[in-house]
Amino acid sequence: MTTSKKNIEVMLEIFCAIERRDQHRMFELVHSDAEFLWPPSLPYAEARKPKPGGPGWGATWIPLQPEEADRRLEPRVVASSDEEVVIHWQQKGVSSTGDRINTPVLGLYRLRDGKLARAQMFYFDPAAVVAFLSKAKAQAASATP
Repeated sequence: MTTSKKNIEVMLEIFCAIERRDQHRMFELVHSDAEFLWPPSLPYAEARKPKPGGPGWGATWIPLQPEEADRRLEPRVVASSDEEVVIHWQQKGVSSTGDRINTPVLGLYRLRDGKLARAQMFYFDPAAVVAFLSKAKAQAASATP
């Protein structure tokens, strides 16, 4: 099997682990020094070196994905090489009052020695994501006694 195909397999397994909420498996496939780069406007942009249970994408999105359908990322490989894989996927979420978002993301993933070493995500509409997350946070805060 070519390195490019192995990289695709690793990345699709990472996406499956995220959808299953299997942090242990995901972090098995990610280098301990991996870097995650998000659009600067997103609230988890500072979480460049994620750790299990720490702040970042998961802490933001897991509460907003209560159903299996909300967790489906629908990854589609666009391109790959011996070092990188490009994947188009869907960022989904639902707020406590039922507001929804379903927006495309393009991720550029660099692999080293069969593990993810760097991920850079390009949201097609980061302003819509920021607006959704801000509204969802406000709704959750107002629902808490």
